[in-house]
Amino acid sequence: MNKQHVDAAARLLGERVRRDVPIGPLTTYRVGGPAALLTELASDDDVGAVATAVQATGVPTLVVGRGSNLLVADEGFPGLVITLGGLFAELDIAGVDVHAGAAVSLPVLARRTAAAALTGLEWAVGVPGSVGGAVRMNAGGHGSDVSATLVSARVVDLTTGEDRTVAKDRLDLGYRHSAVSGHDVVLGATFALAPGDRAASETQIAEIVRWRRENQPGGSNAGSVFTNPPGDSAGRLIDAAGLKGHRVGSAHVSPKHANFFQADEGGSADDVLALIEEVQRLVEERTGVHLHPELRLVGFRSIPS
Repeated sequence: MNKQHVDAAARLLGERVRRDVPIGPLTTYRVGGPAALLTELASDDDVGAVATAVQATGVPTLVVGRGSNLLVADEGFPGLVITLGGLFAELDIAGVDVHAGAAVSLPVLARRTAAAALTGLEWAVGVPGSVGGAVRMNAGGHGSDVSATLVSARVVDLTTGEDRTVAKDRLDLGYRHSAVSGHDVVLGATFALAPGDRAASETQIAEIVRWRRENQPGGSNAGSVFTNPPGDSAGRLIDAAGLKGHRVGSAHVSPKHANFFQADEGGSADDVLALIEEVQRLVEERTGVHLHPELRLVGFRSIPS
């Protein structure tokens, strides 16, 4: 049935879409199969056209920002992958108010606001994602998260075409959670920051960057694989279970940080999933704690919870 949906959506979107586009290069894992269709939203007209096509055809959708919290199966995604650019990559700073398009990267947001002598988003330099993805998962790190300074987000429901500005208290922001659903696309966000000291903020940013280089691996990964259980750390539990360096096929647990799983160059997304499942099982057997994935897993026939 998906092929019928895909073909119908392709006809409606015409030159706005490309077929069979590899998704791996759009993610930090750099593995995984193709998108049946891919389109970029660069203007409000694009948003309207895509929403109309989704409503008319029911084609499945997947929004991909920086791809830093995403693993797509080797089979790929049998629907419409949506990326953002153009209008939605703009960043405006007016006093203490910051409006960032969903495609703005978090490190850029951190550095630009610090340069404007505003404080509140320094932590974002350590998260290699986009504003849209950050709102969707209430991204955070280094003692703060999106909810600390977010005022509202612009969200479009692709299944109805409803375009709305949603206040923070209506987004149900929690630990790596929000009310933004899979058929929504975040187009931008407004933050309220505080006046700060540029030199102090830039020093804090430099310290976060230094800490990340010392404590987290580079290469093909998507950051933390599992959420932290209350009062504990997933990385500590995986390490305690003796699984640093543990390998399944072309994927292994990082020896540097046990909650980071690395994919070999030219590796397999299905191997990464198999590693996630095996680590989850072994940690529960050895420590009694069931870890829950933080990583978004797309296109697999079954996924761990």
